[in-house]
Amino acid sequence: MRALTWHGKRDVRVDTVPDPVVRDADDVIVKVTTTGLCGSDLHLYEVLGAFLDAGDILGHEPMGVVEEVGPAVTALRPGDRVVVPFNISCGTCFMCARGLHSQCETTQVREHGNGASLFGYTKLYGQVPGGQAEYLRVPFGNNLPIPVPDGPSDERFVYLSDVLPTAWQAVEYADVPPGGSVAVLGLGPIGDMSCRIAAHRGASTVIGIDLVPERLERARRRGMHTLDVQECGDGLTDAVRALTGGRGPDAVIDAVGMEAHGSRVAAAAQGLTTLLPDALAAAMMKRAGVDRLSALYTAIDLVRRGGTISVSGVYGGAADPLPLLTMFDKQLQLRMGQANVHRWVDDILPLLTDGDPLGVDDFATHRLPLEQAPDAYEMFQKKRDGAVKVLFTP
Repeated sequence: MRALTWHGKRDVRVDTVPDPVVRDADDVIVKVTTTGLCGSDLHLYEVLGAFLDAGDILGHEPMGVVEEVGPAVTALRPGDRVVVPFNISCGTCFMCARGLHSQCETTQVREHGNGASLFGYTKLYGQVPGGQAEYLRVPFGNNLPIPVPDGPSDERFVYLSDVLPTAWQAVEYADVPPGGSVAVLGLGPIGDMSCRIAAHRGASTVIGIDLVPERLERARRRGMHTLDVQECGDGLTDAVRALTGGRGPDAVIDAVGMEAHGSRVAAAAQGLTTLLPDALAAAMMKRAGVDRLSALYTAIDLVRRGGTISVSGVYGGAADPLPLLTMFDKQLQLRMGQANVHRWVDDILPLLTDGDPLGVDDFATHRLPLEQAPDAYEMFQKKRDGAVKVLFTP
């Protein structure tokens, strides 16, 4: 089969690799019909090479049709249409039973002290072959894949793999009161969808903050207040407070993470890790704080006293400095974590079958053949051509 594989920093290629096969009795093989390019894939493209091997298959946002099932699979049969969550959860352990599928005790990567394994996401999360491929082996076939109805296009359902549950959880964790206000830092796929979900769930003031004109315009067309970081400069906090009664929003969602602009030292440290031998680079990434924290610092500054910060952007440093005095003084709540995909499916799925209130049908900015994936990674990283969400057709 053809699959998108990692070969080095900013070097991904579409190669011919062996087809996946059923290994365990409850495995299913899915023929991928649509698969997404995620912002967190750029971390693999740029800075997490120490935890990858050449030939690793990337991608964690697939959907498709069941091609084959193992002998213990009773919930699915060949021909069923499914979405595959990005985190690999058994559905039956202590954590899964409590809705914490991203902490699944069956697939935790204990070697690195991490939570549930992820498709296509480094040794830190199990080094499981990913979904930017023609076929995907999916374990826990009775519990993990999400069945979806035939008929509507893939765009209606593919975001159940990551974008929708991640954004839904970001808004849930933000705990915006009815009629309240929320500022969203970063208008990539997760930030954009978080704005839509916050408005759908009753926030009266939703402020999208970014520095890419196309992303700001996209949010503005959906009725959001938007602020351009470059235009506001040092006046960003004042501009947000002017929209929120002078005190700041009830909640801030950090949908940026370690890709934020702002720290030359952290950027240099991230770049340095890609030049070191893998063992040294891995140790640095795991023990040193090498994130660019400007987005998180901005969130702490913007949110009102007693407010909530919800972090959905990925951070990778283990010892990042945080302004704990300010956070304590402001009595802030901080919630974060990988999305627990299955926990939110029952909330989200009705919004995909009854109309399209979140605008998923035209959410993608680019739909490309998988063979063009290397160029798409570069385009997405450099924010060219209005790229916000890219979908591949294997």
